[in-house]
Amino acid sequence: MVMKNYTLKSLTKSNHHLIFEGAELTGKSFIISKIYDYLEKKYNSHPKILNGCHWFNCDVGIFGSAEGRRCIDEYIKMLEILKGKNVLFEKFHLTDMVYNKLYNNRQIDYSKQERKLKKLNAKIILFKVKNKGVFENRIQDRLNLYPHYARILQTPDDYWQQQKLYLRFIKKSQLAYLIIDSSKLPNERIIAEILSWIGER
Repeated sequence: MVMKNYTLKSLTKSNHHLIFEGAELTGKSFIISKIYDYLEKKYNSHPKILNGCHWFNCDVGIFGSAEGRRCIDEYIKMLEILKGKNVLFEKFHLTDMVYNKLYNNRQIDYSKQERKLKKLNAKIILFKVKNKGVFENRIQDRLNLYPHYARILQTPDDYWQQQKLYLRFIKKSQLAYLIIDSSKLPNERIIAEILSWIGER
């Protein structure tokens, strides 16, 4: 685990704005679902609306495309509207940076957007795995859940290269961040560690 810019003052017990990043098959969706369930249940204030936490899966064929930056800007505007709420982003600007570097050989600068995110007290939780074998073991599970994923399926080596870029880019981030080893799932320790880091435990 690695933490950056960690201060007790910055980790409030409500209005969490969390960006979950990491290479494909690192287990983001599974872990986010657990964090979402905890926050939504705790902060919900309506019997018919799940208003305790908002979860945006942003990687819907946008990142790495010409529209990536514009969509990030719009998501940040949405976060400004929801700044008094708990908001989770599944993949965000780091993913657009990684995809553009790998697939378009383009370097994307998100320093301006990060300054806005920092003012909104956004934080990054980055997932990584210990070795390529973890990616190999999770490929079939992904295909079983989402058969269409076969159209963009890559090799464990490719996912490993993705992970290297995420780890490189996170070191340059202006935001507080936490790096989590998600090689073993399910893992309640990971959930407890994240909740503790954001001041919920």
